[in-house]
Amino acid sequence: MVKGGGPPPGQIADPASAGLPSRSSKPVFKDKWARQKPASGGIVGTRTGTIALALLMLSSTFSIAQDGQKWVVSWTGSAQGPYPVGNPSAQPDQRAAFPSPEQGARDQTFRLVMRPDVWGGQTRLRFTNVFGTRPVTLDGCFVGLQLGGPALAKGTSRPVTFDGKTSVTIEAGRSVWSDAVALPFASAPTVLHGRKLAVSFHVLGKTGPMTWHAKALQTSYVTAPGAGSQGDAEEEAAFPCSTASWFFVDAVEMRMPADSFAIVAFGDSITDGTASTMNGDDRWPDVLSRRLHARYGNRIAVVNAGIGGNQIAGPPEYGPNKPFPGGPAAMQRLDRDALDLSGVSALIWLEGINDFSKNGNASLDDVKSALKAGIEKIRARAPGIRVIGATVLSALGSTNAAHGSEEQNEKRKGLNDYIRSSGIFDDVIDFDAVVTDKETGAMKAEFVPESTTGGPGDKLHPNRAGYLAMGQAIDLEMLKPRE
Repeated sequence: MVKGGGPPPGQIADPASAGLPSRSSKPVFKDKWARQKPASGGIVGTRTGTIALALLMLSSTFSIAQDGQKWVVSWTGSAQGPYPVGNPSAQPDQRAAFPSPEQGARDQTFRLVMRPDVWGGQTRLRFTNVFGTRPVTLDGCFVGLQLGGPALAKGTSRPVTFDGKTSVTIEAGRSVWSDAVALPFASAPTVLHGRKLAVSFHVLGKTGPMTWHAKALQTSYVTAPGAGSQGDAEEEAAFPCSTASWFFVDAVEMRMPADSFAIVAFGDSITDGTASTMNGDDRWPDVLSRRLHARYGNRIAVVNAGIGGNQIAGPPEYGPNKPFPGGPAAMQRLDRDALDLSGVSALIWLEGINDFSKNGNASLDDVKSALKAGIEKIRARAPGIRVIGATVLSALGSTNAAHGSEEQNEKRKGLNDYIRSSGIFDDVIDFDAVVTDKETGAMKAEFVPESTTGGPGDKLHPNRAGYLAMGQAIDLEMLKPRE
């Protein structure tokens, strides 16, 4: 069974209002997760779980029956905290675009570039202010096909609305889905494989702290402060500033045939792609995606829910006033970054090395318990999702100050033994066996020199060759959806 979740277009996303499990056993923003009332009086969240969940399931079933299609998540950029807290790669100096992180963006337009893993005739987008401290108002929102840089392919720009309106205000701690947007240029989806979507939007006034995903490894663009609404411009002149991060958008879904599904790659910087090629789309989930497309065509999406520095067990609390570069702990973000998304049939979980670093200092037992609790949460909420464990890579001898010790390595090996033998996963991918040198116990030498800027590497993050080996090592049969 494939999960077909996701709220109706134009409505605020929140599973708690439908009686589903909360985003955390100890949520930092418990009151803020309530569903926001749409601008023109749409569905308002309720705690009457049985009725709301039944209506949600009925709506999803009707949606599929209506046109033989359903929503499937096609891209994610997991929200990890307020800018500038995080671990970006190859980041240009952002002071011209954002002079004050506390004030955030000011009357300017973003043009974010992202690669949908599958294309459909309609799309919808999730805009997020989940780590903001004040309401953010967006207008002048458009989607189009990237031509090059911030320029759009002529005639592809399409307006984005929210419950029929051209603007939306997102309260602090919340997210909102757009209405469905027709993509007439996607009438032959396979032709667009590898092409990139440009999402443009204007922020009114000052945003305050900006919810972002630091490590995009993809160049996007932004106007100068005070430049106003420029989202409908197809040319590049209005966008002088560049960024290697994504802001305010964390998910894109496509309308797909009913037999389509998505696989979530959930993890830390090794899933996020640290040391891979800038703008190269050669992280291990990208490699996996291309293999699946070669075999099955435009019906399987692989989306990346990695966050650099992320941990399974920590930090115990997270919020805009108490941020951490690695983002919220896995349990605190599982719903938003995986279970709330539409069409998910499998989740690959690769994480744990940061828990044992000097930044985490977690015990092996605590990490095993947190991992088991996360899997139990997935089973309880979405029993049809296949949960695939991945063994953790060696960081032995790393030049990163927080990693590389013998103690960390022993804990890592203990966690890998648990992943392989506990039986809590439906399947296991042994990345450790692919990347680790059996003679030294460290990363294989050919995987060390990093690919982003050409540095020597840190013996923690694989380079392009390492990610290629990881993506090629995955048995595609284990990713088939449950019948």
